[in-house]
Amino acid sequence: MKLLTISPSLDIRFAAVILLVMGLSTPGQAEIVSLDSSNIDDVLNNAGVALVNFYADWCRFSQMLHPIFEEASNIVREEFPDTKQVVFARVDCDQHSDIAQRYRITKYPTLKLFRNGMMMKREYRGQRSVTAIADFIRQQQVDPVKEVHSMEEVNTIDRSKRNIIGYFEKKDSDNYHTYEKVANILRDDCTFLAAFDAVSQPERFSGDNIIYKPMGEGVPDLVYLGSLTNFDLTYAWAQDKCVPLVREITFENGEELTEEGLPFLILFHLNEDSDSLEKFQNEVTRQLISEKGSINFLHADCDKFRHPLLHIQKTPADCPVIAIDSFRHMYVFPDFQDLAVSGKLKQFVLDLHSGKLHREFHHGPDPTDSTPGQEETGKEVASNPPESSFQKLAPSETRYTILGRDRDEL
Repeated sequence: MKLLTISPSLDIRFAAVILLVMGLSTPGQAEIVSLDSSNIDDVLNNAGVALVNFYADWCRFSQMLHPIFEEASNIVREEFPDTKQVVFARVDCDQHSDIAQRYRITKYPTLKLFRNGMMMKREYRGQRSVTAIADFIRQQQVDPVKEVHSMEEVNTIDRSKRNIIGYFEKKDSDNYHTYEKVANILRDDCTFLAAFDAVSQPERFSGDNIIYKPMGEGVPDLVYLGSLTNFDLTYAWAQDKCVPLVREITFENGEELTEEGLPFLILFHLNEDSDSLEKFQNEVTRQLISEKGSINFLHADCDKFRHPLLHIQKTPADCPVIAIDSFRHMYVFPDFQDLAVSGKLKQFVLDLHSGKLHREFHHGPDPTDSTPGQEETGKEVASNPPESSFQKLAPSETRYTILGRDRDEL
């Protein structure tokens, strides 16, 4: 019997072909960066976009997501090979509980989106599939700034939306790069446009600038007067314009608002009652602007939130009603008519932060407030609701929130 013989050179070439085929047919190693306290800031700050998987090994859903997340990372890496443009990362929340606490992670797995180190308000809530996650990252790579080619386009923009327009001499400039970075972070809150060169010339009489065009016809524009090379100042200005001080809470965005980690000051009002909303907005601006970072100011449709109102012994007929949702209890502002009393609404919020509202809920009015006929600043009126409506915390304490369930379960 004759044996097939292969020359050494042919053997080498054959082996090379086999290895090449194996390399093409075997999935590549996923480039998932494991984050810990020593590298998290450096990795996230240097990533244009980072999708971070916060997981726990004991969690079955975390285990199911791992291969999906890795395969999505492989697909995205092929399309966006720059490792600083897109990063897929993960945090073992059991091993790094300090990081989980820092980003308020209370459920697993949680996928958070970061831009240049800043965590976005909206976490990933799409399907847990390779295709959906890869598509989500592709959407994040779409340029959030629309270029306008004539001033006619500027004059016909949609005034039902919040618009910010930048006028720049050229695209390749530090000023525009700052603007683009801000637009990427606030892309879900404002529409960003930009004009360059000759198109922008009429608006650049004092150099590059950006202008905010509020919602509504005839509302005057607002010009940014700070340095365009200062990201922090530019972002703070744009955020103030794009994110309203008083936002509407719905059952669709309630979980996202909860994840911001701040208690809620809520006006419940009938949808057609714009006067009460305007009064609330004005008083929040007048009395509580300094509390912006410690509580979220919201308004809610009484008809849609009938059930939460029921648990504070109110109905739509009682609206407008102001209440605080501390994530432990809901406290009711005594009288909407007191809204305009100087300092009354602010004291209500300060009593939350000092613990007074919670203390009085459990132990009655403070001795210093026991003057006959004097009202408490805020009352927790849902002390005896139907048992099934609450989540038990302890024999002496119950929990109810505007979303109707324990927030730790979200």
